[in-house]
Amino acid sequence: MDRNQFPGLVLGSMKHLNMVIILYLAGVTAYSLNGYIYENSAMDFLIKAKQISVVPWKLPMLAVGLYACLLLLLSIHCKKNISFLGKTVAELGVAFFLSYVMNFSYTGIVLLIIADTMSYFSDMKRRLLLVASVCIVYLLLDYDLLSVRYPIISIEVCWEYYQRDIQSLLLGIRNVLSSLNTLAFIIYAIVLILAEVKEKERVLGLNERLHAANQELKEVNRKLEEYARESEKAAETRERNRLAREIHDTLGHSLTGIITGIDACVMLVDIAPEATREQLKAIANVARQGVKDVRRSVKALRPDALETLDLKHALIQMMEETKRSTGVDVQYEIRTGLKHLDRDEEDVVYRIVQESITNAIRHGKADRVQVRIDRSFNMLKIHLKDNGVGCSNIQKGFGLHHMEERLSMLHGSLSYHGDDGFVVDAEIPIRWGTEEESDD
Repeated sequence: MDRNQFPGLVLGSMKHLNMVIILYLAGVTAYSLNGYIYENSAMDFLIKAKQISVVPWKLPMLAVGLYACLLLLLSIHCKKNISFLGKTVAELGVAFFLSYVMNFSYTGIVLLIIADTMSYFSDMKRRLLLVASVCIVYLLLDYDLLSVRYPIISIEVCWEYYQRDIQSLLLGIRNVLSSLNTLAFIIYAIVLILAEVKEKERVLGLNERLHAANQELKEVNRKLEEYARESEKAAETRERNRLAREIHDTLGHSLTGIITGIDACVMLVDIAPEATREQLKAIANVARQGVKDVRRSVKALRPDALETLDLKHALIQMMEETKRSTGVDVQYEIRTGLKHLDRDEEDVVYRIVQESITNAIRHGKADRVQVRIDRSFNMLKIHLKDNGVGCSNIQKGFGLHHMEERLSMLHGSLSYHGDDGFVVDAEIPIRWGTEEESDD
């Protein structure tokens, strides 16, 4: 059972115990008064008592009725101070009449009112003030105090009808029941105070935990702000690198084609003017395309070819333009469908092929480049080989570095060697499946 419910259980036990005491006192007293009447000794009793407050047969009915009214008042819960004050005054009034009916032989019901009053206020000062006020009423209802000024029949006189040993037993039972009521009240007060102390400790503990949680939250917020600043810087760095890669790939490829084409024109201008004119037209187209790509790269967009064409046809267009503008024989073979790649995968494939061809022409002085794209299960493979001068001691430059960065973002890999010309092999895991599909 929840310890917060224990005070209510004790208060309920007090209500039942007081009901037993009132029934006991009213029943024993009514029986003795009726005995005086039936045995024709009422005159002797009246000489001793001088008066009786209630007709004997009405005594139990009045006592039970008044106690029922008191229980009804105790069950009412008041939220406003004025309502509570009126309720307490009404309870004390009922308690006074009940004590009067019982010849002020029992005032333990006032303890029940005090217990109910204590449950309303957690503020110790207000509680003590109310309890002290009710305790004054409790003392004023005491038989010994009232009998000094008012002619009140005592319960001992009423119970002289019984034999002395029976009377002693009945009085002993009354004293035991009264003591039990007092003990129940003491237990209730202790339990109520302990429950409130536990509740205050719980609230204090919650406040401490809330304070600690707030401190932790502040620390977490501080770390999140630091992480956000670091992430922002990292994002800026990644974006700068991405734009650098885009501009490098675009300008590098275009300028390489232009330079190679112009060199060819220098050699052809005297011996083949018409061929030179056609070569210059191709160079102009490459320059215009390069300008478009630069603009789109600055705006963080994809290569122009991928905006208008699918990946396969964009690659074919780029390689054919390279052949026309540079005169380099670019041989290509695309053995797998490329339609279902994601945008980031398409960008990486396009840039790797573009950068590798550019490096073959610019650094390797190659006049033939072989490109093969195929797939093994879910791994897209790109193989490029040129017939250039090759390189025995490869120094990784901007182009190779950015190719590796692009592939790492897709968990791909890059390998290369320059023993016989220059060879580049790239592998990219494909996320959309393993089936071979055609672009036709």
